Amino acid sequence: MNLKNGCMICGEELVYRDSAAQMECAVCHRTFESNAVCRKGHFVCDECHAKSGAELIIEECRHLKSGDPAEIMRELMRKPFIHMHGPEHHVLAGAALLTAFKNSGGEVDLFEALEEMKRRGEKIPGGTCGFWGCCGAAISAGIFISIVTGATPLAKDEWKLANFVTADALSAIAEKGGPRCCKRDSFLAVEAAVRAVKEHLGIEMGSGSRIKCEFSKLNGQCIGKRCPYNTANDNDI
Repeated sequence: MNLKNGCMICGEELVYRDSAAQMECAVCHRTFESNAVCRKGHFVCDECHAKSGAELIIEECRHLKSGDPAEIMRELMRKPFIHMHGPEHHVLAGAALLTAFKNSGGEVDLFEALEEMKRRGEKIPGGTCGFWGCCGAAISAGIFISIVTGATPLAKDEWKLANFVTADALSAIAEKGGPRCCKRDSFLAVEAAVRAVKEHLGIEMGSGSRIKCEFSKLNGQCIGKRCPYNTANDNDI
């Protein structure tokens, strides 16, 4: 995993401003409106931040055999193309779910579904958890449901289930409180989707064992024992 907890360029902490301003991306040099900039003034657009990560997530998932979406995410989170935080998680959560669903007996064209997950997930900007009040990992879980059920804006039960999963994931994420952690929020979103798939689609994914986070030391904003995946809770179990 990329050890830079903040800026992709220098590693400095990101600062989130109250209002957006025009900024030049330090990678592609295009100009965007953004609230986020590092303390040294570097700005990296969402496309450059997530580009390699999203592409490699899809490539890796095509060959993974696990039926446990949390384990798939953990394996990919260890890779250098996944940052501690970033919009690549908006593709990661749904891609892990699609892969586990297929490997657990779910009917889906995995190659086609992963490409669609990437296409939709990349449209979710970074920082939506704070600026929009809707975590991108939760949306990613909803996208997963939409893809496997064929939901559209005109669907009935499929529309309902996709929105239910997003809402359930958001509820779990909100209950734990901030600040954001893309790892914690992705695990919470995936667990919400796993519950719904078992109940409504009859497919059981995951091992049933407790998820343990191995990334907390890399997160300067880790909420510690408030996080259900933090190993500091092990002595309390």
